[in-house]
Amino acid sequence: MIDLLPPAPLLVAFLMASLLLALTPGPGVLYVVTRSLTQGRRAGLLSVAGVALGNLASALAAALGLAALFAVSSGAFAIVKYAGAAYLVFLGIRTLLSSATDRAAPEAGPARSRQVFRDGFLVALLNPKTTLFFAAFLPQFMGLDADPMIQGVALGILFVVIAAITDALYAIAAGVFASALRNASGPALAGRYLSAGTFIGLGVFAALADSRDGR
Repeated sequence: MIDLLPPAPLLVAFLMASLLLALTPGPGVLYVVTRSLTQGRRAGLLSVAGVALGNLASALAAALGLAALFAVSSGAFAIVKYAGAAYLVFLGIRTLLSSATDRAAPEAGPARSRQVFRDGFLVALLNPKTTLFFAAFLPQFMGLDADPMIQGVALGILFVVIAAITDALYAIAAGVFASALRNASGPALAGRYLSAGTFIGLGVFAALADSRDGR
């Protein structure tokens, strides 16, 4: 029978390392917190779900060998990297230009929910550094006798679940302040610029940053 998980000592080390990495604020956490602060807890949790699905796709891609493609093909990496950076900048510009009506009811309707979920998914998916992160991180905790692809998928799923839980805690905490931020005109305007600036800043960071840190 093929082992899905590494031996207990390796598994414990993996869980501890994953929790520490997930709790460390990075681009994904910043994205989720920004959504929660400016659009409410529900939008933040939808972003968490989208980011988690995008991270899961990256983990599966790493297990199936796309990370190897990014490692040997700078062109493929650059295309996906800059596409993701451009999408973040687009989100920032869209937030900056959003109407007062859009901001008054940021959580209304299934269309808005789908958009928030989709944005989170694309932000995570269009970050090839996440795939490279999984390709570098997961093998450190794999058992020697296990199928690397199967165990890589299992560990990737575990990491995504841990990260989704910690991201959700960040979203809930940030959502506590969302109502006050939206209901006061001064803070609402500041929040709008904060949100736009955060997305644009993340886009610039993604375009210029080193490829070694996926979260």
